[in-house]
Amino acid sequence: MNGYAFTLAGVPLLALPSGALHLHGAGILAVADLHLGKAMRLARRGGALLPPYETEATLARLDADIAATGPARVICLGDSFDDMAAETETFEVHRLWLLRMMAGRDWVWIAGNHDPGPMSLGGTHRTTWREGPLIFRHIAEPGAQGEVSAHYHPKWHLAGRMRPCFLADATRVILPAYGTYTGGLAADDPALAPLLGPNAVAILTGPRALPVPLARRPQHRPGFPFRQR
Repeated sequence: MNGYAFTLAGVPLLALPSGALHLHGAGILAVADLHLGKAMRLARRGGALLPPYETEATLARLDADIAATGPARVICLGDSFDDMAAETETFEVHRLWLLRMMAGRDWVWIAGNHDPGPMSLGGTHRTTWREGPLIFRHIAEPGAQGEVSAHYHPKWHLAGRMRPCFLADATRVILPAYGTYTGGLAADDPALAPLLGPNAVAILTGPRALPVPLARRPQHRPGFPFRQR
């Protein structure tokens, strides 16, 4: 799957090129910030009109990752829908698609800052989830150990493009946004500095998961686009 293998708190992990995290020994797939229904939310609030295909593209990628990894449990790390209204506006075909992927496996919705988790789709709803020595939550907490989190949508500048990336060190991993229409925060943004140790790496998504020492990150440019989380 062209993933990058590493360990956190002694647990073997695989960062997938799609932006999902596979705990292959535990049969778990974790994804962050799906932001389903973002195009509809922007249209509803009078924002930019985007082609309304992001939900289908995101679900197709998730379906492919589930088919490839066969997880017994899927953990969605918050902001699964772009807001709570987006859940009720979801087209029936997309709801059925989600329900088909959920069938026969545990599905955990972690509360995010955009939504507390969809209320009508079943599954388990939590603010955090413990799995052995790991804790899963939406927003990273300074000083946490064995933490898997989301929220920041980290990205890395490479060859004139911004690529979503994981950020990982000895104590935590921050997942990239999995959703199709999501911005990003530069890997060297000051907001991330207190969370990451000196030996942190960025694991770039794309055709294959590519690790790069965070110490080699490009100099942060003021005004880097994003801030919508």
